[in-house]
Amino acid sequence: MADVGLSTAFSPLRGSWIAVRIRQGCKPAGLSLSPRRRRTSCAAAAVRAEVSFVDADEAKRLVAEEGFTVLDIRDRTQRERAYIKSSTHVPLFIENQDNDIGTIVKRQLHNNFAGLFFGLPFTKLNPDFAKAVKEKFSPESKLLVVCQEGLRSAAAADTLEREGFQNIACITSGLQTVKPGTFESVGESELQNAGKAGLVTIQGKISVVLGTVLISAYLFITFFPDQAEKLFDLAGISL
Repeated sequence: MADVGLSTAFSPLRGSWIAVRIRQGCKPAGLSLSPRRRRTSCAAAAVRAEVSFVDADEAKRLVAEEGFTVLDIRDRTQRERAYIKSSTHVPLFIENQDNDIGTIVKRQLHNNFAGLFFGLPFTKLNPDFAKAVKEKFSPESKLLVVCQEGLRSAAAADTLEREGFQNIACITSGLQTVKPGTFESVGESELQNAGKAGLVTIQGKISVVLGTVLISAYLFITFFPDQAEKLFDLAGISL
């Protein structure tokens, strides 16, 4: 019935690790919910809130009929491309401007791959996320938490649940599953395409494959120079 540990998931497009707590003993909270709205409830329900995972159509109904407010927790760049009109923005991840050696190395690797090919900023967890949300909303507020792929919104919902928020919903698999016209949006692209940027939007799958090959070759040459030199000699390539 209680929390039993942590499960970590890596989002390759985000370049970030997200920890989500796993709970045992969960069961359906009731039968009065819409078929598209799934809930889990645990023995600690008196203390812990419930998080609903819904599809785009049910999310639209929650906003229109049940008074849910859209909380957009994506990073700044994705929100600038497209966002749901009247939504509130509190990013779960913010751009990482730290200048320690480890961060500089990670930033360089990120910018040479995810940044170049997918147009993603180098980010870190926002330490003031929960505080910022609590300054804008009361624990009784009805919040529809959205991100682009669904991972960050699940992590954000878990954080807000622990902070005492009672009515939280997330769109399963994020805004990338939202069809054009479902929500009134603002921006230069559709909501489902707000996560797409960089060379991948121009060259498609070719860019992804080529980028992966180039980065793999670069890393191989960097970390295994002797082996790389032998391969070039066998291929008749002079460095």
